Amino acid sequence: MNGPVQKLKRSLGLFPVTSIVIANIIGAGIFTTSGLLMAGLHSPMLMIGLWIAGGVIALCGALSYSELGAAIPEAGGEYIFLSTLFHPALGFLSGWVSFIVGFSAPIAASAIGVSEYLAGAFPGMFVWEIARSLPDFLSPKRIFSMLIILVFTLVHLRGISFGARIQNVLTVVKILMIVGLVILGFSLGSGNTGNFSQAGRVDLDFGGWKTIGLSLMWIMFAYSGWNASTYIGSEIKNPRRNLPGSLLLGTGAVVVLYLSINALFVYAIPPVEMEGVISVGALAAGNLFGGSAEKAVSLMISFALFSSLSAYLIIGPRLYFSMASQGLFFRSLAKVNPKNHAPANAILLQSVFSMIMVLSGTFDQILTYMGFALGIFPLLAVAGTFKLRMTGRSNLRLPGFPVTAIVYMLAGAGMLVLSYFERPVESSVALITVITGIPVYYFFRRQQGL
Repeated sequence: MNGPVQKLKRSLGLFPVTSIVIANIIGAGIFTTSGLLMAGLHSPMLMIGLWIAGGVIALCGALSYSELGAAIPEAGGEYIFLSTLFHPALGFLSGWVSFIVGFSAPIAASAIGVSEYLAGAFPGMFVWEIARSLPDFLSPKRIFSMLIILVFTLVHLRGISFGARIQNVLTVVKILMIVGLVILGFSLGSGNTGNFSQAGRVDLDFGGWKTIGLSLMWIMFAYSGWNASTYIGSEIKNPRRNLPGSLLLGTGAVVVLYLSINALFVYAIPPVEMEGVISVGALAAGNLFGGSAEKAVSLMISFALFSSLSAYLIIGPRLYFSMASQGLFFRSLAKVNPKNHAPANAILLQSVFSMIMVLSGTFDQILTYMGFALGIFPLLAVAGTFKLRMTGRSNLRLPGFPVTAIVYMLAGAGMLVLSYFERPVESSVALITVITGIPVYYFFRRQQGL
C-alpha cells in the first residue's frame, strides 16, 4: 500500500471489551434454539448436558484465543492469527468467510428478528397502506430492518468510544432482563420441576450421534462470539491483561446465563410442547405468567437483538480494516477517520452489504450453513497455539494447555464431520464459499504487484 498504514487507537478497558464479548454471544440463538434441539433430542437433561458441553468447548477456545490475543494484539481475530502463524492465504480465507457469512448475515438476521418480534408484540405496527403496492422485498418489515441497521451504523461511525458506551448500556440492560426473567420465573412462575425428569430416547447409533453432533453445532452457533475481543485487539488498552480477561469473563458469564435460561425453559414448558417451537422464550413466559407476558418477552428479545446487531457492527469492520491495511482487501477500507479513529469506510461497507442481504432474503439460507463455514478456521487458529509455543512467541501461558486446545479441536472436528453427514448440501455450499475466496486472494495479491 502507498503511504503510511493508519492505526486504530487503544482506548478500551476491560469492562467495555467484556461487554462487547457478552453482547456478541447473546443473540437470537438462545431464544430460538432450544425448541429445535428438543425436537431431535426429546430429553431435557440431554439438552442441558449439551449446553454445558458447548460452554466447556467455548471456554477451551477462549483460553487458546487468550494466549493468541496476548501475543498478537491486533485487529482481525482468526485473520491476523492465521496470517501471522501460518500463511496470509489462510488468514484471507478466514476473513473472506467472515465477511460473507460471519457478520453480514447475523446483522441482517438480527435486524429482521427485531422486526418479527415487534410485529408479534404489536401486530398493527407494520400494516402500512402504501405497502400494498410495494414488492415483497420492500415490505414494511424489511424497510424497518434496514432503518435499524442505518441507525446503528450512524452510532458506530462516531467512533469506538461513543459506540462502546451505547454497547455497554445495551448489554447491561440485556443481562438484567435475562437475570430478572430467570429469578421471577423460578420464584413466582407457574412451572413444574417434573418436566426435568420427562425424557424420550436417543439411540446411540450413527443416526443418534449425527443428531447429537448437529445439535451441538446449533448450540455452538448460540455461543459464537466467545472470541469477539480478538477482532478489536488494536483498540484494547493493556491487551495482555484485558484481552484474555474479556474472553474468559464474558464467555464464563454467558455460560451461566445460558444454563439458567434453559433450566427456566424446561421448568416452564413440558418437553413435548417445546419440540419444534422457535419462539420458546415467549412460550415460556406465557406458561409462567400468562399470555400478556409473551408481549413483554417479545420486546425483551427485540432489545437483546439490538445489542447483538450493535456488537457485530463494531467487530466486523475492524476485520476488514486489518485485511485492507495489509493490502488484501479494498484499500479504501484501511482509512481511519482522523477525528474519532473509526474505520468509517469499513463500517459503511458492512452496513450496505447487510442491507442488501435484508432485501435479498438470502440471509436465512446463509445462516443454515454458517455454523459449518465458521467452524473451520477457529480450529486452525487454536492449532496455532502449538506453533506459538514452539517458536517461543507466547507471552501468556494459561493453565490447561495442551488439554484445552485438544478438547476444542477434537470437539470442533467431530461436529463438522457429523454435521456434514447430516446436512451434506449446506456443508458443501460452505466449503464452496471457502474455495471461492482463493481467486479473490490472488486478485488482491496481483493488485499489490506480488
